[in-house]
Amino acid sequence: MDPKPMILSTERVRLEPIGPQHARDLYEVGRDESIWRHLTTPPFGNLEDAENWVNMCVDRMADGSRVQFAVVLPDRTKAVGSTGYLDIDRSNRTLEVGMTWYGVDHQRTFVNTECKYLLLKHAFDDLGARRVCIKTDVNNTRSRRAIERIGGVQEGILRNHRINRDGSNRDSVYYGIIDSEWPKVRENLERMRDRE
Repeated sequence: MDPKPMILSTERVRLEPIGPQHARDLYEVGRDESIWRHLTTPPFGNLEDAENWVNMCVDRMADGSRVQFAVVLPDRTKAVGSTGYLDIDRSNRTLEVGMTWYGVDHQRTFVNTECKYLLLKHAFDDLGARRVCIKTDVNNTRSRRAIERIGGVQEGILRNHRINRDGSNRDSVYYGIIDSEWPKVRENLERMRDRE
């Protein structure tokens, strides 16, 4: 298992390895404070913030610790958010799907289902992952419902896991999907894709 930057796509969503060419689009959709409420990353206050964030992601891809994607809608050719693989443990064949965010106009749409389908399918079917983790802020009920809806199993809560931008403690709830659960999760995601 060795995730590498590559294009993953369906007819409705394309995941492209993130690069400087995506910074302006991500700045445009990433300026809304509400997107970042449950993330430790601050909102993009200007284009330079978006460029710095993209460059950090590119650096982490270069060292192999992350594969970050720009989420592009093929009919619009503009990035509407980002998602990726992080906490990659090649020897144990595990990784996390995370650092996921979308512009407000694309939240609660087909976009998240398509992205999770692509990332999980590639992880399990192509890379041979044994386990995929998805974590979120314990207070992010919308994200928790979305993870549970696709079949993520709550595994536990790490208390005081992070420090939020306002200095408060963040508890992170961890969900997992293991290889033996993937066929059922894939079937569920395919049904959800058909309905959306």
